[in-house]
Amino acid sequence: MILQTFNRIPFWQKVIAGFVLGTLTGVGLGESAVILKPLGDLFISAIKMLVAPLVFCAIVVSITSLGSQGNLKRLSFKTLAMFMFTGTIASFIGLTVGSLIDMGGNLALATSEVRERDIPGFAQVLLNMIPVNPFASLAEGNVLQIIVFAALIGIAINAVGEKATPLKNVIEAGAEVMFQLTRMVLKLTPIGVFGLMAWVVGEYGLSTLLPLGKFIIAIYIAALIHIIFVYGGLVKFAAGLSPVQFFRKALPAQVVAFSTASSFGTLPASTRSTEAMGVSKRYSAFVLPLGATMNMDGCGGIYPAIAAIFIAQIYGIPLDMTDYMLIAVTATVASVGTAGVPGSAMVMLTVTLGVIGLPLEGIAFIAAIDRIIDMIRTATNVTGDMMTAVVIGKSEGQLDVEQFYSNETPQQQVVS
Repeated sequence: MILQTFNRIPFWQKVIAGFVLGTLTGVGLGESAVILKPLGDLFISAIKMLVAPLVFCAIVVSITSLGSQGNLKRLSFKTLAMFMFTGTIASFIGLTVGSLIDMGGNLALATSEVRERDIPGFAQVLLNMIPVNPFASLAEGNVLQIIVFAALIGIAINAVGEKATPLKNVIEAGAEVMFQLTRMVLKLTPIGVFGLMAWVVGEYGLSTLLPLGKFIIAIYIAALIHIIFVYGGLVKFAAGLSPVQFFRKALPAQVVAFSTASSFGTLPASTRSTEAMGVSKRYSAFVLPLGATMNMDGCGGIYPAIAAIFIAQIYGIPLDMTDYMLIAVTATVASVGTAGVPGSAMVMLTVTLGVIGLPLEGIAFIAAIDRIIDMIRTATNVTGDMMTAVVIGKSEGQLDVEQFYSNETPQQQVVS
């Protein structure tokens, strides 16, 4: 009877319950809540298990499906254009919010030695996209190389035609198996969210957050403005759909993104959300993994802009209009190389600070609360991926409007 009652609870309510209970447990147990971290680690490990084979199969299947319709080039162009457009807006929102809030105050940084990272140039980034050994890329989970390799396989299958049908069928069957395995792993989400939130709240606590409160608030304000007004506005005016309905169906994936701080880790949940919105499987399988690598409005747009201004303020270094423009351009372009895993935004921040000559030592101070910031950054990134799937999908006939407005939600798909 208890098990049946539990199974009737909507999936998103279970996730939110895990989020709330984890937060309360973290407050109550404090640092002792670290004993619950393995629950979150188990969930993240299970998600990571899915990523490489899921992305490979999904990308190949999506390209073979889209390629047969002759609209792959147009879809790709529109998708990438949307990524760059929202990334540019995100950087300007970050600059505006960061400039309006005096985040530094009388704060003085503690002396800390930070080793400068070796950031590859743009040409090297392009070269690194090509897998020298595709099997090593799959084994190491190098998602950008996996995407490139899978895309080439899909294009080659379309070019070969009928002779490649057996391979195409095998990969399609593999994709279905991975989708089913994904549904199984997703059922662990409430437990994983509980463990992660208990650990995060217990580890950092309110006392650690207070000195950096204004910086954290600025990041959250900019992210919420971007999510509500930019993404919601594009859904409303570009796609002609209801933003309320979009956010209602996006909520489960947003909660997972906020809890795990991993765009790739949220791929299964965001996939279910976009399918509940009526986005075709072939397009969502194309745009979401691509977005998890390239569409980083939170990590590559908002965060470097505000963090650069914050570090300049606490070091007493004035910034002029040229610096602001360099921050905006660097943040937008650098976001293309951001990997969708926790902590990668630090690399993007290093790039931005180096371009405008700010001290890299400031990163050490921000790193103390990076996890708290990473949560809203990731929620922003994932929401942007889902928005792109809906808006571009609507324009290309890859979205079922009736399904979008239906009462079916992602949790009902998981349970079924």
